Amino acid sequence: MLDISDRKNSNRQRIMNASTFKRRTAKIKTRSRFSVVLALYLCTALIIPNCILAYTEHYSLWITEASILLPLGFYMMWSVALRRSGIQIWLAFPFIFIACFQIVLLYLFGNSVIATDMFTNLLTTNPGEAGELLSNIYPSVILVGLLYIPLLWLAAREIAHRRYLTRMARIIIGMTGAALFSTGLLLLWPAYRMSEDRHVLRDQIFPINAFYNMGVCASEFRKVSHFNETSDGFSFEAIRTDSVAGREIYVYIIGEASRAMNWQLYGYERETTPELMRTDSLVVFRNILTQSNTTHKSVPMFLSSIATDQHDELYRRKGLPALFNEVGFDTWFISNQSPQGAMIDRLVHDTKHIVYLESPRHDMQLLETMQRCIAESRSRKIFFMLHCYGSHFSYHQRYPREFARFLPDDDVAISAAHVEKLRNAYDNSIRYTDHFLAKTIDYLNSLDRTTSALLYCADHGEDLFDDTRGRFLHASPTTTAYQLYVASLAWFSPKYRRTFPQKVAAAKANAHGASTTHMMFHTIADIASIESDYLDRSVSLVSSEFDHSAPRYYLNDHNEAVPFRKTGLCEYDEAVFRKFRIEL
Repeated sequence: MLDISDRKNSNRQRIMNASTFKRRTAKIKTRSRFSVVLALYLCTALIIPNCILAYTEHYSLWITEASILLPLGFYMMWSVALRRSGIQIWLAFPFIFIACFQIVLLYLFGNSVIATDMFTNLLTTNPGEAGELLSNIYPSVILVGLLYIPLLWLAAREIAHRRYLTRMARIIIGMTGAALFSTGLLLLWPAYRMSEDRHVLRDQIFPINAFYNMGVCASEFRKVSHFNETSDGFSFEAIRTDSVAGREIYVYIIGEASRAMNWQLYGYERETTPELMRTDSLVVFRNILTQSNTTHKSVPMFLSSIATDQHDELYRRKGLPALFNEVGFDTWFISNQSPQGAMIDRLVHDTKHIVYLESPRHDMQLLETMQRCIAESRSRKIFFMLHCYGSHFSYHQRYPREFARFLPDDDVAISAAHVEKLRNAYDNSIRYTDHFLAKTIDYLNSLDRTTSALLYCADHGEDLFDDTRGRFLHASPTTTAYQLYVASLAWFSPKYRRTFPQKVAAAKANAHGASTTHMMFHTIADIASIESDYLDRSVSLVSSEFDHSAPRYYLNDHNEAVPFRKTGLCEYDEAVFRKFRIEL
């Protein structure tokens, strides 16, 4: 009887063990399947930017296929490199960050990979400006949140529950990824043979190109951080060629995001510059293109004597303040923009007086501060550099409400549906710039027995949903005519005109000369009658030696000087340049 009972208990135990084993096996399979799904979720989420770029970029068929298969294969192999898929997903955070950044950029600009300048913008833009922009592109922020936050959350749960992939799942996913990766590598051979670009992998395969650009950005920041050492001992060995009796005041104004085609002075149908239209002795330069569509690269070129093709020399030469210091000027840098930790701050470091203004940041504060400085100064020779906020987005915040001439100008999300309000606000900001410049000129004109001059130029222009491309803002990886064509002008006091009639005559003669923002440094130095081996009168707009036939160059994302036609311009841009009689 005991044997029968023992056998029954033993059978019952075996049945229970088998049932428990089946339940555990089923649970393991379920967990493993979820880990597989999560690994594939990672691959799908990361390949989305590549699929969009395959549509937006004008790649050859070979490059398009390679740009999808090569990264997809890598992502699949990456997702199963460890048994714990959750850990592997969090280790992929750099790829997730780059994917998020790329999607936001595509929403903003419509095409192109994350440029070096975009990484620099990310590091140098102050929190206030970043907040203004992000609040207006919230659909893209929400989209990347919906795509990638659940992925990271689920990965964290996988780690907490100690789930893992089965050996068979890892083999299948890994081998499939290896096959796709190998196919992508093979496709690079015809891609290189049929492309003019000798750097297809570096320049056209995402995210390799994005990480390369990140490396270029890091290299530039390294050079900026060592600027004091690399420029130590530099001297312009400057002298003045003409002496002026009495007081001298020269004002160099760097504008922000002010495209020429929205200025009444350039033929715009709206009254955006009514005060300057009534200003005497104004010289408007009508053929100036910026060397860069980003502030952090364009403004240093305003402050440095280097040509576009001498970018490495930027880190070995001191800037404009040092030049004026050498010839005995009292130098001032007054900015409506916060310190950015970029090259701008390094080049103005030699300025004797540096003032960063507090909010609210309307540009008339610059004039008010300059007036106080002049009233308190005993120097006979003063040089001011004023860095405006100008027409930087968000436009409606750049002017007091009494300058809201064009309505409605409400704060709205960035969208082509809101183009009227955005354009109204932008034009109001131009009108306020007009007021600021006119009042600055009036003030200088009121200073009796003072030789004075003013030179203004915007650092870059702006896109405003001008055509079917739907482009907006600036700093995009590819340029447009609207970002390149900038407003610039000069004014000379009565005493200056009597003392230097040849310079004023040259400025008028060069008003239509083909120029870039490279000319600004040499022009303001020439206005002040400064001479140095590092100054070139052939690029000074107040010199009779100005070279109207010199080729013009743009500083591209990899800091190479390229012709403007090779900056991503299309037929829309060529039509704009023809309208304003600009030849590239």
